[in-house]
Amino acid sequence: MAFCCLGIDPGLGNLGYGYVIRQGGRLECGGYGCIRSPSKMEVCLRILFIYEKLEEIVSGNKPDAVSVERLFFGKNVTTAANVFQVRGAVLLLAARLGIPVFEPKPSEVKVAVCGNGVAEKRQVQQMTGRVLNMSKTPRPDDAADALAIAVTGISMANYANRIARGGLHC
Repeated sequence: MAFCCLGIDPGLGNLGYGYVIRQGGRLECGGYGCIRSPSKMEVCLRILFIYEKLEEIVSGNKPDAVSVERLFFGKNVTTAANVFQVRGAVLLLAARLGIPVFEPKPSEVKVAVCGNGVAEKRQVQQMTGRVLNMSKTPRPDDAADALAIAVTGISMANYANRIARGGLHC
């Protein structure tokens, strides 16, 4: 049975999204892209714009899970605040639609795709294309990152499913 995960790389200017489908032991890309919000809009209207566009995408593809990257920011507080607000809108949409959510850390995405928690961004994007049997590295970067986040979401869903079935023993 197929399992579809929507990966989200949250951002106010560009929100990357990507669908990954697991068919048995095989992963494939189900589509990807970016939602670009108009920079001249007020922040609250940009968040609404993103929410509504993402709702259209989700209703057309009906994922089994959503994976949205857990974020850590250091210096730019304004950027961080906006990204966290967009992330909240994504979580709200998933909750409203009853879709399970996975929240991998950036290091978990790197491990799931590259086997190395300190892999570089370009390496993660290239490996994502290979893992999904794509002929070239997906573009733009936000969408490539979203596909990597979806791959990680599938891994986390598999793990949660095994625990629920009592399949992991120490």
